[in-house]
Order: sequence, then structure tokens, then C-alpha cells
Amino acid sequence: MRKSELSNLPAHVAIIMDGNGRWARRRAMPRFMGHRQGVAALKKAVRYASNQGIETLTVYAFSTENWQRPQEEVDFLLDLMYKTFVQEIEELIEEQVRIILIGDRTSLSHELLEIWTQAEERTANNTGLTLNVAFNYGGRQELVAATKNLAEQVARGELAPEDINEENINTALYTWRSPDPDLIIRTGGELRLSNFLLWQAAYSEIYVTDILWPDFKERDFSEALQAYAHRERRFGQVPVKE
Repeated sequence: MRKSELSNLPAHVAIIMDGNGRWARRRAMPRFMGHRQGVAALKKAVRYASNQGIETLTVYAFSTENWQRPQEEVDFLLDLMYKTFVQEIEELIEEQVRIILIGDRTSLSHELLEIWTQAEERTANNTGLTLNVAFNYGGRQELVAATKNLAEQVARGELAPEDINEENINTALYTWRSPDPDLIIRTGGELRLSNFLLWQAAYSEIYVTDILWPDFKERDFSEALQAYAHRERRFGQVPVKE
């Protein structure tokens, strides 16, 4: 599907990439094979979003709850993320993709934080798709961090409690550079947000597909965008036709 075929393109799409483990289990493979295939699906999704003219793509790569998984799997995921950015950074630069890490950086290893910082710095001036990678991210944790940030501003006398509003909450979030997502896609069929973009998703359209993330292809992305294009976004208002 070309850009011209879409009359109502979302500026910001967020994806909950679910189903790597189930994909591997259904094929009698170890879970890490599902995660590897998931990275391949992510590369296709990033390229497709960029080609369609989507301005921002946010992907849920590693949640704050994922640390509770078996240590072997956690270590593999951390190593996979590191190697992926080492291998893909040149292509991302060439395609003008801007990388931004959203999440808690305090518990990341020096090596992983260094590669993230390099990716952000090297792509900072790119003018194409903004790719927000939610890594060590949790919506509730993000709100706690934002609340502490605002409380510190109040304590320093920089902000009065009565002046706290949606705008300065937005600026204290990890996603302060990006608009709220217009569309949230969840693969794997589960009907929940899983602690993802809880504040930002207030009026997002949600699209759920049973397709497991490693099997999510361009045509599936296209179907999600077409479904979005036919929805009427009211933001709590009464439709004009009524």
C-alpha cells in the first residue's frame, strides 16, 4: 500500500509486540528463536512505517516486568538488543530514522547504555521516522518518575502545586518529544495494555490482531492502518451528524 492510498494516516503508531514465545512453542523451538524472529519482524515494521510516512513509531521492547523472566532469557534479550543496534545502526542512519530510548535507564548495564546513547546521538539530526524504543519501560513507573520530577520542581520553588496541569505532566514523561499515539496495535490476541503508555493512550485507537509478532508482516500493518482510517475519533465529543 502506497502513501497515497491512505486518506487518514496516523502520525504516531505504537505497537505491543506480543507472541514471540508462543510462536516458538508452536514450532517446538526454544523461546530465543521467537525473539530472534521478532527482531526480523521489527525491522520490517520500521521500514514499512517509514515508507508510509508515519512520523513516530513506538515499540514495546522490554518491560519493567520482564526482569522477572528466567535469567537466561533476560540475558539473551539484553544481548539481542545490544547486538541488534550494533548491526543495524548504519542502516537506520541511512534511512534517516531517529532513535529514542524511553524507559528507566538507571538499571541498564554500562555497555547497553553506551550503545543506546551512541544510537541516539548518531541519529539525533535524522529527519525521517522517529523510533521510540520502550526498553525497561512501565507505564506506572513512568508516572511515578514524572510525579517525582514535578515534586522536585515544586520543592525548588520552580513550580506551584496549583499550576500542575496536563501539559507539564506530558513534559515530565519519557515520551515528551512525541505526540500521544493515534493508534496502538497489539499482536498475539490479548486484550490489555500491559502497562504500556497508560497516560498517553487516553484517546488512542486500539487494534488487536491474533497474529503473533514474528508473523506480523506489511500486509498486517496495512490492515491495521486501514482499520484506523475508517474509525471516527471523537475525543469524548458528540459526532457532528448527531
